[in-house]
Amino acid sequence: MAVARYRSIFLFVFLSLLAVSVQADTEEQLRAYVNDNTQRMVEQLNRERESYQDDADLFYSSMNQTMDGFVDFRRIAARVMGRYARQASPEQRDQFVEKFKRSLFESYAQALVESRNFRIEVLGATFNPRDDNRASVDMQVITETGNRYPVTYSMYRAKNDQWMMENVIVEGVNIGLAFRDRFSQEMEANRDQVQVVIDGWNDPADSLNLEQVIDEKAGQ
Repeated sequence: MAVARYRSIFLFVFLSLLAVSVQADTEEQLRAYVNDNTQRMVEQLNRERESYQDDADLFYSSMNQTMDGFVDFRRIAARVMGRYARQASPEQRDQFVEKFKRSLFESYAQALVESRNFRIEVLGATFNPRDDNRASVDMQVITETGNRYPVTYSMYRAKNDQWMMENVIVEGVNIGLAFRDRFSQEMEANRDQVQVVIDGWNDPADSLNLEQVIDEKAGQ
C-alpha cells in the first residue's frame, strides 16, 4: 500500500503537533501533556473545518491565534532556510516565517477537508540522556481500516521552561530535512535568489513535497 495515500493524515499530524507547549519534569508528565494538547487540538481544529471552506482568511487567523504563542515558527523556518538564512535580510527572514506558516496552515486545511476518520495515540516520551532539555515523543496514527503509522517528534525545553516541538519524523522521513531540502532545491533552481524562492513558497503541496518524499522512502 502506498504510504502517500495517507498524505492528508501526515500533514494533519505535523500541523496539530506543532501546537504542543508544556511544562513537565518527568517523561510521563510530558507524554500526558502532549496527549492532552494533541486531543484538544484535534477537537478544536475539526470544528474549524467549515470556517476554512467558507472563509480561508478567518481559518488562518484562528489557527495563528491558537498556535502563535506555542510554536517557535521562527526557529523552524530558520532551519528550513539553513545556510541560506545568512544571505537573507532580516525583512526577508520575517517574510519567509509568514510564508512558511501560511503554507503549513493551508496544508493542514486541505488535509482536514480530504482526510478520512483516524485517531492518534501518544505512546511515550523519552528525555535525551545527553541533554535533558531535549526529548522525543513517539505516537502512532491509526486509520479507519486499522493501519498504524509511526510518528516521532522532537521537542526542546525553551528558556521559559516550556517544551515546544521542533521537528517531526513520519515513517522514517525527517520532515524538517525534507523542508530544508526543498528550500535548497528551490535556491539552486533560482540561482540563489532568496526573494524569488520566498515569493514562490505559496503552494502547500510544492512547499512540503511530502508525498513524493514518503513514496521514495517507502520504495527503498
